[in-house]
Amino acid sequence: MADSVTIQCRENGPFLVQGPFTIVDHAGNAFTLPAGKTAYSLCRCGASKNRPFCDGSHRTCGFVAADLAAPPPPATA
Repeated sequence: MADSVTIQCRENGPFLVQGPFTIVDHAGNAFTLPAGKTAYSLCRCGASKNRPFCDGSHRTCGFVAADLAAPPPPATA
């Protein structure tokens, strides 16, 4: 499925966004993204100096987030 977007929550780190996407600011303006790059790390710790993009600040600011998806419900017969 090449046209889908995947967002991975990195343990104690950024959101890794992969696939065809556009990132827009609060006013609806699109960020310029380099052609051919298919993945970006987006800050979720709030400490990046390059928001919305991750600059690795989560490593030194004490950010902790090890969220896991809920397991699927048990199958019913």
